[in-house]
Amino acid sequence: MENGPMHVDHLTFVAGPDGLKVEAARLGERLGVSLKDGGFHPRFGTRNRILPLVGPRYIEVVEVLDHPAADKAVYGQAVRARSEMGGGWMGWSVAVPDLAPYETRLERKSVPGSRHFPDGRLLEWHQIGIRGLIADPQLPYFIHWESPADVQPSALDGQIRLDTIEISGSRDRVEDWLGETLPDQLEGINFEFTSPNGHPGINATILETPAKGLVRI
Repeated sequence: MENGPMHVDHLTFVAGPDGLKVEAARLGERLGVSLKDGGFHPRFGTRNRILPLVGPRYIEVVEVLDHPAADKAVYGQAVRARSEMGGGWMGWSVAVPDLAPYETRLERKSVPGSRHFPDGRLLEWHQIGIRGLIADPQLPYFIHWESPADVQPSALDGQIRLDTIEISGSRDRVEDWLGETLPDQLEGINFEFTSPNGHPGINATILETPAKGLVRI
């Protein structure tokens, strides 16, 4: 990265028309686990459930709420658009120690985010790049955690390992966005690019689970 090592932080899966509870239960059954309640994002008009992964990293399953914030926030708009397409993978995020270089390059300020866990703890961060993801869903967005590591969703004890991210798109395009080379394997995750002329975005992920072996979602 421009300012330190790249860390794949989390992936976002949007609930379809059946809603968050049903989608999270469906994914949990396929993977042999139960997802955890991640709480409500007041700035974005969304809520989520969390699947901790080995890494530390995690998957969030998100749904948009009938809430004014969802119509104003770019993130809420992105979740709503994906939900209206039937749900599925919306994108991936990389954590960085400083967002300033990306604010300079993208010529806009990062956006604060927060949510309360069900036990009352407050999680805070800044993020940038959601507009890029909306325009070209193969691109990750950048996140900087303000809260300490032991509060972050990835601090939960994960036993499932992210093995592969299959992306429809162009490695060159993603590397240009990241500002660095994206190897075939990063942090033990395989990156496979297919269909450079197709609709861009995450096609699927492969997860290694204790209960079910390798599962493709």
